[in-house]
Amino acid sequence: MLVVGVGGIGCPAALALARAGIGTIGLCDDDEVERVNLHRQILFTDRDADARRPKIEAAADALCAVAPGLEVRQHASRLLPSNALDLVRGYDVVLEGADNYATKFLAADACALAGVRVVHASAVRWVATAFAVGARARPCYRCLFEDVPANGGLGCAQAGVMGPVVGVIAAAQVDLALAMVDGIDVEAQLVTYDGQTNVLRRRAIGSRPDCALCGSQARIRRIEPQAYLAHG
Repeated sequence: MLVVGVGGIGCPAALALARAGIGTIGLCDDDEVERVNLHRQILFTDRDADARRPKIEAAADALCAVAPGLEVRQHASRLLPSNALDLVRGYDVVLEGADNYATKFLAADACALAGVRVVHASAVRWVATAFAVGARARPCYRCLFEDVPANGGLGCAQAGVMGPVVGVIAAAQVDLALAMVDGIDVEAQLVTYDGQTNVLRRRAIGSRPDCALCGSQARIRRIEPQAYLAHG
């Protein structure tokens, strides 16, 4: 499985995958550990932050410590239009927990074009979601959110996020991913979590007929770099 974004969601997700016995985990991130994020990026320590270690390096050490037989593939890059298809094709399931919409839509498009299953997850303030998309990518992430929002959208970097909320949604994301591996039909399942009311809901989402990625007149046939820029 490939974890895209080793942050507040990716850290607990990767840890759960390692403890569940997944044999190979890929980590895709180009950032360094920062002390301000340690409250929710649970794979890292003060020592990692002080050394400004690459996240994927520090995460690999932490994961192998709890699962000695684990193979960790380190991809020291963001998911980019130039590498997305090649990266996702190397895995059975992608767990996307990026902190920006451009990467989320890129992961959705690349996985759809490559026929790879993906579970998206996000969290802002007290609210979080996880969404499972099968290899046939119908319905897909664009059925819910359509396109990269104007000005890039409001992410956790701007709005903030509660540490426990990312842990809950990461657990839901891994639950969906493991169900896929076990052959359980969870395609189109959307999990939402409200940390203020402590309410977790799960429901099926229908496809959108005019979706640009999976609709009857789908227009997305390749990865076009300009498609992942914020627009007005």
